[in-house]
Amino acid sequence: MSTRLARGGRFTDRSKQFGFTFNGKRFTGYAGDTLASALLANDQMLMGRSFKYHRPRGVVASGAEEPNALVGLGEGARFEPDQRVTTTELFDGLVADSQNHWPSLDFDVGGVNARLSRFLPAGFYYKTFLWPRAFWKHVYEPVIRQSAGLGKAPHPEVRDADRYEHFHAHVDLLVIGGGVAGLQAAKSAARAGAQVLLLEQTAHWGGRTPVDGGSIDGLDPEAWVSQTVAELEAMPNVRLRLRCMGAGIYDHAYALGYERLTDHRPGAEGPRHRLWRIRAKQILAATGAIERPLSFAGNDIPGVMLASAVRDYVVNWGVTPGDRTVVVTNNDDAYRTAITLKQAGLEVPVILDARPMGGGALMEEARSLGIRVEPGRGIAKVLGGKRVTGVATCIQNGQGAMLEEIPCDAVAMSGGWSPVVHLWSHCGGKLAWDEEGAFFRPDPARAPSGADGKPFMSVAGAANGHLTLQAALACADGAGKAAAEALGHDFDETEAPSAEAAPEAPLAPVWLMPQGASVDLRMKAFLDYQNDVKVSDVQLAAREGYESVEHTKRYTTLGMATDQGKLSNINGLAILSDALGTPIPQVGTTTFRPPYTPISFGAIAGEARGEIFQPLRRTPMHEWHEANHAAWEPVGQWRRPYCYPKPGESKHEAVEREINATRASLGILDASTLGKILVKGPDAGRFLDMMYTNMMSTLPVGKCRYGLMCNENGFLMDDGVVVRLSEDSWLCHTTSGGADHVHAHMEDWLQCEWWDWKVYTANLTEQYAQVAVVGPNARKLLEKLGGMDVSKETLPFMTWAEGMLADTPVRVYRISFSGELSYEIAIPANRGRAFWNRLIEAGREWNITPYGTEALHVMRAEKGFIMIGDESDGTVIPQDLGLHWAISKKKEDFLGKRAQERIDMARGDRWQLVGLETLDGSVLPDGAYAVAPGRNANGQRNAEGRVTSTYHSPTLRKGIAMGLVKHGPDRMGEVLQFTAEDQDETRDELTTIAARIVSPVFYDPEGEKQNV
Repeated sequence: MSTRLARGGRFTDRSKQFGFTFNGKRFTGYAGDTLASALLANDQMLMGRSFKYHRPRGVVASGAEEPNALVGLGEGARFEPDQRVTTTELFDGLVADSQNHWPSLDFDVGGVNARLSRFLPAGFYYKTFLWPRAFWKHVYEPVIRQSAGLGKAPHPEVRDADRYEHFHAHVDLLVIGGGVAGLQAAKSAARAGAQVLLLEQTAHWGGRTPVDGGSIDGLDPEAWVSQTVAELEAMPNVRLRLRCMGAGIYDHAYALGYERLTDHRPGAEGPRHRLWRIRAKQILAATGAIERPLSFAGNDIPGVMLASAVRDYVVNWGVTPGDRTVVVTNNDDAYRTAITLKQAGLEVPVILDARPMGGGALMEEARSLGIRVEPGRGIAKVLGGKRVTGVATCIQNGQGAMLEEIPCDAVAMSGGWSPVVHLWSHCGGKLAWDEEGAFFRPDPARAPSGADGKPFMSVAGAANGHLTLQAALACADGAGKAAAEALGHDFDETEAPSAEAAPEAPLAPVWLMPQGASVDLRMKAFLDYQNDVKVSDVQLAAREGYESVEHTKRYTTLGMATDQGKLSNINGLAILSDALGTPIPQVGTTTFRPPYTPISFGAIAGEARGEIFQPLRRTPMHEWHEANHAAWEPVGQWRRPYCYPKPGESKHEAVEREINATRASLGILDASTLGKILVKGPDAGRFLDMMYTNMMSTLPVGKCRYGLMCNENGFLMDDGVVVRLSEDSWLCHTTSGGADHVHAHMEDWLQCEWWDWKVYTANLTEQYAQVAVVGPNARKLLEKLGGMDVSKETLPFMTWAEGMLADTPVRVYRISFSGELSYEIAIPANRGRAFWNRLIEAGREWNITPYGTEALHVMRAEKGFIMIGDESDGTVIPQDLGLHWAISKKKEDFLGKRAQERIDMARGDRWQLVGLETLDGSVLPDGAYAVAPGRNANGQRNAEGRVTSTYHSPTLRKGIAMGLVKHGPDRMGEVLQFTAEDQDETRDELTTIAARIVSPVFYDPEGEKQNV
């Protein structure tokens, strides 16, 4: 049985006892325990069920690589699923529940899957559930969805009780990993003068070395670690962070760190998690290595653990997984576990060493302690169900015939070590196969590199394949100095620390135990514990033609989900390599993706939640709108007035009043939200010619031009008026919700494609307030304010001028989105409210009426002007909207030009923009489809058009709409039938509304009113 030893435990404080519950059962542990060590101390070996077969599973590791023991942690507002018991620090009152079982952990109905495992091999879901077809929707899919996923999501109505934050850091050198290699590398670089940030994902410095033993500079490893940490803490150019994982490495030496601040003391002051956004000049990964399991039948039974994990539990927490532990290995490191167990007073019946000649000095030390060693032997299968009861031994080079049955309650296995290369691979670092160590290691000749082509990342210690203590320290010392040198610092020619550790005999690669295991044994030998992938599954994938390692990964789910191949990757690759008869290096590796281990959604969101989920953007006139009872409409991050209802007035009535008042006399609109992007430089005109479909380089200074912007696929993405300010400067107006996107779009092309063009862009949207003064009396109002000539002759349509109005510096654009006489006036943002007030006061004699976005939309639809997001939906090109006139035939290229020449874009039956009028004057439903005869292959009714915008026009006193219709412009006067609201189109009969195709310009088609 697993139990707490009478003494020992580097991390535990036995003077502080904590109570906790697991599956409703009360247990106790000590300060410093992890949930895993506390459960083992209470003989709770069974901690979960596997995903696919619901097999009993216990803890197999002691760190972030743990694939089995995932629990739902906490309750209510602090519940979090899929937490590893091995990385969860114990605290008083902790509540945890195991996952993936029903009705209980001990008795799981899903365990029947294990009995049916022969019928549920890799990829079975691609071959089953095909018949009868009707069963899919009503039987198969509901069952599969109910079974899918690990754990359960928090209740959607429960608000997270904790807070989270982001932290930005700029450093010379980021060192990830706080083992002895990371500490030495950080010290070497810091001594040279580099600004260093050192991250360690656990709560303790030193990594594995204090557990594994040896000496550094004549000191016990733990003493050396304490001394080095103290030295680093005293350096002003070094920052140290525990419980902070290096989560991912990205382009330009950008890294993410994930810091767990109060997980171990919930309710404490401050954020729970912190996401570090780190800009480093150099990155050094000292992330260590992970021990590999061995693949033998029953290697997933609770009590079968990595040898290093068994050693960790004994040394770090004073806990043993069993009284009698069989050790099985292919390398010398596992002997350290046997020796540790023996010295702790525990029984080690046998060490099964798969190597014919056994090990070296550590083997002799084990024998001297009276431990039986059997070279050339392995495990045929593990005995037991919910916990280990024994092992059946065999000859490693045989087929699994049992030689001996040995009673035991734990198995410590070691298949060698694999460097943690995940971070190196995140940003394109390549790997090289190390034949001697049987692992992939970083290839320094193909390191992640920056824009200058020079490497920005290096690796040190075990992460670089140096598994001995002396080699790891020497590598780390050199890597730290090399990083400092790359940063321009001089370093002292000091020697690396000297280390002593027992010499080790070479490893013998063992990918399957025994090597000729029968099918029955291979079907119980697990490679990926989390996803229930067995040796037989990978071999089946190879037989079925999945020769690419990425295809095999997806077919079998090997190395997917939260595990990301930490324990399974190399063993799975080796089995695939053997099945294909191809060397492991040629098989390659799967893609490692960030984050290294899962991070919380809270950390990703940071402070962006509740009222500050997105910053609420307000125009300078926002308070005036609020005081005048504006009904608000969200437009991107902005809040714009939808309308201004008066007491007793509905929104519909308010919109009609605003339109009528504006067309009859004078209206005023807050247009500050319109995007305003400055484009400046010698190549600005050339750049805008590529951005827009029409020519902007030929636009005279002082003139305005309407422009369309398409993406590289030819689809319309934004529109607006472009203004030429000077010979090398343009101001591009965008839609309110599109300013940031358009600016990013411009910068993307400038930085990635046209990086040598001399162009500067700036988003000036919030620097200016903008007011539209609209209606027959608009000019009179501006003339009353005085200061500049706004006459038709001086300021004709589609021109602009700068001057003073009401003693305020302004830029006046003579443009119109309503079809009326209109001026849009830009004012410095800090003077926007005062200018608005002057307009309101001066305009009272003409009954000035503020109007909102809905009146704006109705008036633009009456004029047939398109609206991005209504008439465009990501699949519409300018030609569909009848905007051929806005596409230049003079220039050779613009973004989207070639795409618009593709066959599908140029076909004659594309839906095109038309106006629509119902025969009875009613308003068509928004998004309604024009019904065509017949049905498609899915049984849906055919359609020949749809409504894109629809309103009641108070000007025309009837319903008007715009829509896209097949061959629309060629069908003027034709009547179509549109679906009414809330229709079930599967019915044979539909209620429809008749509408006639007309011109999309309903009001003032000659444009006389806007040109006065």
